[in-house]
Amino acid sequence: MPQAQTQSISREKFLTMAANLLHKVLLDVPRTEAKNAYKEIVKGQAIHLATVRMEDQSTVRFQVSLDHSEYKGKMNFGAFRNSLVLLISNLGQALNDKKEITMFSAENDQNSTIFGVTAITQDENIPNIMVLGSDSQEGQPAVMLRLMYIDNSQFTAQSSQQEQSA
Repeated sequence: MPQAQTQSISREKFLTMAANLLHKVLLDVPRTEAKNAYKEIVKGQAIHLATVRMEDQSTVRFQVSLDHSEYKGKMNFGAFRNSLVLLISNLGQALNDKKEITMFSAENDQNSTIFGVTAITQDENIPNIMVLGSDSQEGQPAVMLRLMYIDNSQFTAQSSQQEQSA
């Protein structure tokens, strides 16, 4: 059995590739296809985005999943699409502006990352925050892009503390 090779690419290239794949498969398709993909990931299923040939001619399989457990309000295709459009736009803007994008990794798993670019949308005046994460398994030619909503209370609590100390 051949040994899998690990190839490193820059954060900027990775995020550009991720944003392009998400756009191509979830936004730049007929609405029916996009809704069908949404129905799969909202049920907790991962869907295949693409198999990408890298510069060293190896291939990497990209999939996407969605964690909407922290979403406040009624989760539907329109809300998801709005969040995704804004997230991809914010990623593109950060990359174009050559901003340093913070990466957060789990203490016990350096292959699991969340990128510090957010998309904040509102559902009935309640903010929802979508972020992009990625998981790769050591030695496996696969990347799971994780779209996830994170708890907004950590930001509102931090904002309240800052206002009180001002």
